[in-house]
Amino acid sequence: MEIRPIRSEQDYQAMLREVAAYFDAEPDPGTPEGDRFEILLTLLEAYETKHFPISAADPIEAIRFRMEQQGLSVADMKPYIGSSNRVYEVLNGKRRLSLAMIRRLHSGLGIPASALIA
Repeated sequence: MEIRPIRSEQDYQAMLREVAAYFDAEPDPGTPEGDRFEILLTLLEAYETKHFPISAADPIEAIRFRMEQQGLSVADMKPYIGSSNRVYEVLNGKRRLSLAMIRRLHSGLGIPASALIA
């Protein structure tokens, strides 16, 4: 089982192709093929974390995303944020989210609290 580090984009693409073949028929854990698959996934994850970092979502982006997902309007956000004016202030970045707003958005719309606190 020869496995090498990912040192270039070409290595990365080759490893992606190799791992893709495993997804059609995922090997059983604990087998030589299963171990290889797990090691390749670990290498890919490490490379992607280093070269393609994902920054934390902005709280306003998280709210707008959920509004878009669920087809919500400013009026639909009143129970979570407050009056229409307050909703607009929050969405335009002129007012910060309060702890109560964060709790209501999290419990009512399922927006992760970690995204709202950021």
